[in-house]
Amino acid sequence: MASAGVVNIRRDVDDKFYRYRMPLLTTKIEGKGNGIKTVIPNMVDVARALSRPPTYPTKFFGCELGAQTTFDEKNERYIVNGAHNADRLRELLDGFIDKFVLCKSCKNPETDLVIIKQGRNEDIIRDCKACGERTGVDMRHKLTTFILRNPPIKVKKGKKKTGAGDAATGVGGGGDHSPDAGDAELVENGAESDDELTKKIKAEAKDLTEETTLSKEDWSADTSPEAVKERIKALEGGLAGVSIAGGDDEGSDDDVNSPYSQLGKWVEEERDENDPKNFIVAVYKRAEELGIEKKHKSVLVLVQALFTEEVVEEIPKYSPLFAKMVTSERHQKSLLGGIERLVGITYPDLTPAVPKILMALYQADILEEEVVTQWGTHVSKKYVDKDTSKRVRKASEPFLKWLEEADDDEDEDEE
Repeated sequence: MASAGVVNIRRDVDDKFYRYRMPLLTTKIEGKGNGIKTVIPNMVDVARALSRPPTYPTKFFGCELGAQTTFDEKNERYIVNGAHNADRLRELLDGFIDKFVLCKSCKNPETDLVIIKQGRNEDIIRDCKACGERTGVDMRHKLTTFILRNPPIKVKKGKKKTGAGDAATGVGGGGDHSPDAGDAELVENGAESDDELTKKIKAEAKDLTEETTLSKEDWSADTSPEAVKERIKALEGGLAGVSIAGGDDEGSDDDVNSPYSQLGKWVEEERDENDPKNFIVAVYKRAEELGIEKKHKSVLVLVQALFTEEVVEEIPKYSPLFAKMVTSERHQKSLLGGIERLVGITYPDLTPAVPKILMALYQADILEEEVVTQWGTHVSKKYVDKDTSKRVRKASEPFLKWLEEADDDEDEDEE
């Protein structure tokens, strides 16, 4: 579920599970008479989501409105002279995104601005990390003069990125977001570091226990030991005849009509708070109908669709569903990626609750110690921007410390 303060970067895409999101632009009118001005309090956050310096969209507003603009980067104040309502500036922001952010070829926002010199002339190019195309901007626009005089800060190249998408917030021309010296223990990873290139995906499902075994027909059916064994046998027989696909079709969860989007929308529309047991049965059946019940991206979508600000209280209700669907290391990483989006973007006020969230998932035997420890010490831009990734992982430190101390206690007991 998306917060009212978060919107799709492409507002023509009506998909709550669209990967590329940004804060809703806000405005504040200050002064009066000839000194009246419009302050944009969250311009830094919006610009980070677009991977552009905040001066660019602010100056774009000035160019379109014929108004002077003021930047106080130290205090993060970005001002357009005159009184302008938020709706008008949001419309103009859509224009900025179309002209200076979206790839002209694939309409993906995951682009960097690059200045190309050709003799005495200079052109501004949108270098798309998704499709690889390099498309020019309209050099007749007044903003191009400002960009040429204030070129994007070059980002230090890290490990190779893929087109799977890092753009949601802050990859590229928005500045160098390299880790601070104090964060040296957090190792930056490329987009592929959280999947098959760094860890072997577990091919076999986890052993199903009596508590987490879920019948395809009715999870509230006979739970006697004999009945449970029969259902486990039938389920394993069904799995044996299915070939495990090589992947989840990277990027397909961003498609408005993808099965992942269909699942997320269905969950939000059919949610039954009064009968969670039967509801999660229905959720699994719906995932089966869409053919994605074994896909790790289904876990990512369900985290965002099922959980709200009350996630800590909601985890016990939905843990049987996740215990059923989280069957590999990659599934666990998708689960953690969903948590990053949930607390880092949709409900940022939940960030302090990260240790409680991880503890609840760990105690429900959904997350394994090795996976969550590796996740907690390796910043990744796979699901959110790097700054958000770092912030969520920083918040997880009390839980990681608890895990480490618990291991130490076990080692002492063994001695």
